[in-house]
Amino acid sequence: MFALSGLSELIAAIESLKRSDVKNLVDNRVREFKENGSKPINEVFKEMCFCILTARFSAEKSVKIQEEIGGGFLNLPEDKLAEKLKELGHRYPHLRAKYIVEARKIISNLESILKATKRGKVLREWLVKNVRGLGYKEASHFLRNIGFMDVSIIDFHVINVLAKYGLIEKPRTLTKRRYIEIERVLEGIAKRTNLSLGELDLYLWFMETGKVLK
Repeated sequence: MFALSGLSELIAAIESLKRSDVKNLVDNRVREFKENGSKPINEVFKEMCFCILTARFSAEKSVKIQEEIGGGFLNLPEDKLAEKLKELGHRYPHLRAKYIVEARKIISNLESILKATKRGKVLREWLVKNVRGLGYKEASHFLRNIGFMDVSIIDFHVINVLAKYGLIEKPRTLTKRRYIEIERVLEGIAKRTNLSLGELDLYLWFMETGKVLK
C-alpha cells in the first residue's frame, strides 16, 4: 500500500519540477532517446554496450567510456577491449569486455526484434534472456535510451527517492519479482503525474542527483 502522505508529497515535488527549467532538460533528453532508436543498428548496439557497462558501475563514468571507445565496441578483440576498459577506469573490464564481444552475435537479431514490437516489457524479457550482462535494470535502461518509454530503470537513486517518501522499503536484493513490484509503484506515480515511466525516471533521478543524464 502507498503511504498516502508520502505519495502526495512526491507528486507535488514532481509537479513542481514540471513547472521549472527541468522540464526542458527532460523533454530534450526524451527527444534524444527517440532519435537514438531510429539510428543504424550499429549505433543502437553501442548504446546497449553503454548499458552493459553501467551494471554496478557509475552511469556518468560509463558515458565517458562510451565516448572514448566508440566503434571499438563493434570491432576491438576481447583482450584489447578489456585493456581499454581497464585503462579508462572501469571496475570490471574483463567481464564487461566478454559480455560485449558475446553480444555482437545478436546484432542482426536485435535489429529485427526491435522492429517487431513497440512493447518495451516484451523486448526486455528477450534482452534479459539473450544478452549476458543485461539484467532488468540494464535492459530497461537500454530500451529507454532508444525511445521505449514504458519501462522503469530501477537503480539505487530511484529506490532512495521512493524509500524517502515511504512508498517502498529498500530491498536487500532486487529480484525480478521485486523489480516488477517496484515498477508497479512507479506506474501508479506516472499515471498520477501524466508522465511515461521513462520521463518519470528522469525526474526522480534529478531529485536525487540534480542531473538529467541518459
